[in-house]
Amino acid sequence: MSTAKPLAIEARGLRKSYDDNTVLDGIDLSVPEGAVFALLGPNGAGKTTTVAILSTLIGANAGEARIGGHHLDHETDEVRSLIGVTGQFAAIDKLLTGRENLHLMGRLHHLPKTEIHERAQRLLEQFDLVEAAKRSPETYSGGMRRRLDLAMSLMGDPRVIFLDEPTTGLDPRSRRTMWTIIRELVAGGVTIFLTTQYLEEADQLADRIAVLDGGRIIAEGTAEELKRLIPGGHISVRLKRVDQLEPAARELEATSTDPDQLTIQVPGDGTVDSLRSVIERLDRAGIEVDDLSVHTPDLDDVFLALTGRPENPTSQKESLR
Repeated sequence: MSTAKPLAIEARGLRKSYDDNTVLDGIDLSVPEGAVFALLGPNGAGKTTTVAILSTLIGANAGEARIGGHHLDHETDEVRSLIGVTGQFAAIDKLLTGRENLHLMGRLHHLPKTEIHERAQRLLEQFDLVEAAKRSPETYSGGMRRRLDLAMSLMGDPRVIFLDEPTTGLDPRSRRTMWTIIRELVAGGVTIFLTTQYLEEADQLADRIAVLDGGRIIAEGTAEELKRLIPGGHISVRLKRVDQLEPAARELEATSTDPDQLTIQVPGDGTVDSLRSVIERLDRAGIEVDDLSVHTPDLDDVFLALTGRPENPTSQKESLR
C-alpha cells in the first residue's frame, strides 16, 4: 500500500509567453499536501508568473495544473475556494482599519457575520495585531502589514497558500516571525508554495526546493540534495593520537591536515556510504577516530557554482527525484 501523500499542487508543461518573451518554458511541479515547497530564482526568472497561473490570476499558454485535485481551467471556482495568496506587495486597503480589512475579506468569502467576527478576532490574536486592529495599516510597520496581508488570505480558511516573496524588505526579526507563522500553518496541515530570493529562507522552511531560471526548472531536491550537486564538500576527521595523523592522511588521501586540532580533511559528500568507507578504512589501519563531521556547501555556493550569479539564486538541470 502506498504511503505517499496526495498532491496539493500538480503542474505539467506550464508555458507562458508575452509576445516574443518566453517567461515559463514548460515547467513541471509536484507538491504533496502539508509540505513547504520553495521556488527560487532571480528577478525575472518566472516565479511570480508561476504563482499567478497556479492561483488562477492569469492563464497559461500551454500545459495544465491541478490544485487539490481540481483542474485549474475546468474547476476554477473549486480551486479558488482552496487557496490563499499573499504577495510581496501587501493587498491591503489603507482606508480601512486592520480589523475592517479582515471583515472585508470575510464578506468576499460569503462567510456568515458571526463567523467573520470570530475568525477575524482569532487571526488578530494569532498574528499579534489586536492592539493595532483599530488603526489604519498606514501606521503599521512593514512586518505588521505583511502579517495582516497573510491574515487576510487566511479568512477563507485555505488549504493551499501561495506566498510570493512574503519577507522581501523585512528586517531579520520580522522575517523570522513570518517563518514561525509559516511553520505553524504547516503544522496545521496547510500546504505552502513559497517563492523567495532568500536562500536561508528556503533552507530553513522548505521540504523541497525547485530552482527556476530562464523559465525552466534547472534543479530540484531537498536543500541537502542541492548542496551535493557541487564539489567542495568534505569530511573532517578528528583523531585520538597525534602519531596517527600522517598515516591517516595517507590512507584517506587527505586534502589537508591540522596537527593542532588532530584533524584531517577528506573529500566527501557526507552520504552514509562515504562515512562508512572512511570509518572502515581507518579501522582496518588501526587508527582511532575521536569524531567525524560533514561539511557541505551552502545554498549560496550552489547557486554561484551552477549559475555564476552570486547576487541571486538559480542552477543546472539535474534530476534528484
